[in-house]
Amino acid sequence: MPETQNIEYKSVWKDEYLKWICGFANAQGGTLYIGKDDNGNVVGVKNAKKLLEELPNKITTILGIVALVNLHQTEQGDYIEIVVDSHPNPVNYKGEYHFRSGSTKQELKGTALDKFLLQKQGKHWDGVSIPNVSVADLKPETFDFFRNKGIKSKRLDSDVLTDANEVLLNNLKLTDNGYLKRAAVLLFHPDPEKFVSGAYIKIGFFRTDSDLLFQDVINGNLFEQVEKTMDLLLTKYTKALISYEGLTRVETYEYPKDALREALLNAVAHKDYTGPYPIQISVYPDKIMIWNYGKLPENWTVEDLQDKHSSQPRNPDIATAFFRSGYVESWGRGMDKMKNLCQEAKIPAPQFSCKGNDFWTVFRKDIYNKDDLSKFGLNERQIKAVLYVKEKGKITNSEYQEVNGIGKSVSIDELRNLVDKQILVRIGETGRGTYYELPS
Repeated sequence: MPETQNIEYKSVWKDEYLKWICGFANAQGGTLYIGKDDNGNVVGVKNAKKLLEELPNKITTILGIVALVNLHQTEQGDYIEIVVDSHPNPVNYKGEYHFRSGSTKQELKGTALDKFLLQKQGKHWDGVSIPNVSVADLKPETFDFFRNKGIKSKRLDSDVLTDANEVLLNNLKLTDNGYLKRAAVLLFHPDPEKFVSGAYIKIGFFRTDSDLLFQDVINGNLFEQVEKTMDLLLTKYTKALISYEGLTRVETYEYPKDALREALLNAVAHKDYTGPYPIQISVYPDKIMIWNYGKLPENWTVEDLQDKHSSQPRNPDIATAFFRSGYVESWGRGMDKMKNLCQEAKIPAPQFSCKGNDFWTVFRKDIYNKDDLSKFGLNERQIKAVLYVKEKGKITNSEYQEVNGIGKSVSIDELRNLVDKQILVRIGETGRGTYYELPS
């Protein structure tokens, strides 16, 4: 059996391997074998019985933990098995903190060590206290905004109108032993960047990836950032179709505004604020891309996002304040809500992805209309066919011929061109079962 996250092989014992035991204890636990090669084959270890007596004491004395040490005797030789449990408290090796990740051991330092220690203490980054900041330093207007929004959404009682700001913060659990938490500063301070670098939002409008036409930087506390960003997205960076129902003016946006707000709130609540990077929103003629710095938790995959990411915010104190203000209905339904809103607006469902420390939410505009399709250089027959697919769900080669009154060879060429331009997707290889539909 090869080495894994929970298994490590060593042919001989060295005291420095206590670091590996430390790494297992700080992660999910594991087993260290002494007397096996890298492939798990027994090669035998000298003085196995002596190690059996010495290792438990070394592990306890240096690491402060107890591990199960077993001696195995085989025809190929003796080997030692050291079974290490995962420990709830941080374990260090002579002041160093090691962690098992995958099949490697890492020494935790700097920000990574801070995160690890907070996690072991059952705390989150936004729940850590900040000294030398008082309630008087926070912005009164933001408290008023929070109260009014919370009452309007019926998440707060009208009694909060007479509560002091200190009482409101205590009720939101944004204080700890008389100190303000980081979440309180981010949510209510007029300039949170004094305490947290990268606590702002950048928006840019791009004609192409390398052609930035204009941009804005949004500062202030998180409530102000969300409000200002939404206003810019809806008034400067996207267009609204104006119509009237009787005398009532109706604005239909290119993207459902509640879905954009949900994605923005997700980015704020899930952003890893230990990195000095702002939330970045890139607006293109056909899409909006929202990026925040933040790696998925250990052992999560992109498939876990639907079930876990929305319901377990990285910054729960910030998320709770947003919920109490009425910004969000429920953190466990955010992604479903965005997808449903986009479906109702007849645009593609948003795409979510995470690679490394990059988390993306991407909205794509409905390009399936005459004006936008003509920009792709399509002829009238192709545009007519795409609109047919939008209405019917799919189109076959024979239907393309019938709709446009053309022959098979022309139909084949024009459908292939639509696929090459990623306007349509071909389903099936050959034969009568082949058809074309819009990209999902």
